[in-house]
Amino acid sequence: MTDTNYQPETLAVRAGTVRSEFGEHSEAMFLTSSFVFPTAAQAAARFIGQEPGNIYSRFTNPTVTMFEERLAALEGAEQCVATASGMAAILACVMGVLKAGDHIVASQSLFGSTVNLFNNVIKKFAVETTFVSATDVAAWQAAVRPNTRLFFLETPSNPLTEISDIAAIAKIAKAAGALLAVDNCFCTPILQRPLDLGADIVIHSATKYIDGQGRVLGGAVLGSKKNMESVYGFLRTTGPTMSAFNAWVFLKGLETLKLRMDAHSANALQLATWLEQQPNVARVFYPGLPSHPQHVLAMQQQKNGGGIVSFEVKGGKEAAWRLIDQTKLLSITANLGDTKSTITHPASTTHARITPEARAAAGISDGLIRIAVGLEALVDIQNDLVGGL
Repeated sequence: MTDTNYQPETLAVRAGTVRSEFGEHSEAMFLTSSFVFPTAAQAAARFIGQEPGNIYSRFTNPTVTMFEERLAALEGAEQCVATASGMAAILACVMGVLKAGDHIVASQSLFGSTVNLFNNVIKKFAVETTFVSATDVAAWQAAVRPNTRLFFLETPSNPLTEISDIAAIAKIAKAAGALLAVDNCFCTPILQRPLDLGADIVIHSATKYIDGQGRVLGGAVLGSKKNMESVYGFLRTTGPTMSAFNAWVFLKGLETLKLRMDAHSANALQLATWLEQQPNVARVFYPGLPSHPQHVLAMQQQKNGGGIVSFEVKGGKEAAWRLIDQTKLLSITANLGDTKSTITHPASTTHARITPEARAAAGISDGLIRIAVGLEALVDIQNDLVGGL
C-alpha cells in the first residue's frame, strides 16, 4: 500500500507492506545475508542498478525496505534510508551530504553524542561546526558562512524541550544554499512533520518511540530522492546497516505508534502540571505547558507536547541524585520512548562527555532531571516521585 492519502494511524499499520508468494498477513522477516539470482546476467543487472531488486542485506533487504517505505509514508518523504542506530543515521546524513571544507550551523541544544560527533569526528574531515541558540533565529542567520552547507537541529531539544522555529530556520538555510536537517526523535511523524515545515532532511533514532519498548537499535534518514542518493551511497559502501530482525520489530512498533504517542503525551502533560505545583521543583520544562517559553510555537508545529518532561530540583546534583535513587517504579536509564517510564540525570549521563561550558551554554544544570513518561498509571508515577520531592 503506497497511497499517502490515508490517515497516519492507517499508514502506520499498512504502508510499505509487500507479501511474498506465500501470502503472509504479518510482514515477513528475511534473515539472509545475500540473495540468489537465476542467471549471471540478472546478477550483473542488479549490481549496476539496471534492474531493481535485492542483492545483499548490507544495502537491500525486503524487510528493511518495508520499514523504510512505511516510515517515509508517515513523514511525507520520498525516500528513507534505514541505519543501525540513531547516531549512525546522523553520521550517514553528514557524511553523505557534506565534503571537506564545508560548514555546519547546529543548535547548541543537541544530544551529547551528536555534539561529540560534530566536534570530535566530523571535524577530522575538515568540516567545521558553529553552535548557536536553538531558539534565536537571528543567531542562525548570523552564523552563515559562504561554505555553510548544512543546518542541524532537534526540536524539541534533549533534554530541555526547547522549540526551534523550523519554518523560519528553513528559509535561512534555503537562502544560504544549505540543507536543513531536523532530528524528529522526540515527536515522531505522529506529532510533527518537519518536511511539511520546510526542512530538507529528517533524522530518527528509531530505538526510541518508533520501537516503543526498548528492544532494538535503529535509525533513519528521510528526504527527497535527490538528497538521499548520497546518504544511501554512504550506507551501501560503509555498512552502518539496519538488520532485518530490527526492521521487523520497528514495523510492529509503528503499528501502535499513534496510540502510544497520544498516551505518552497525555500522561506527560498531567505529570508536568503536577510537578509545577511541587515546592521543591524550581522549574519544569514541557512544551505543552503555557509556562514553556516556546509554548505557542510548539502548539503550531506539534500536535501536542510529547512525552518528555524535564525539571530542575532545588539543591543541585545532590538533590537530583537523591530523588532518582529513591524511585522504585521508574527505570534509571538514559533511554527514552519506552512504555516504561525512565528517569535520568542529563549532566552526568547523556551530556556527561561534553564540556561543562557546553552544558552551561545548553542550560543543563546539575539539578536537572529528565523523565521519559511511559504508559503506567499517572498516579503511580507521581507516587514514585513524592518521596524524593
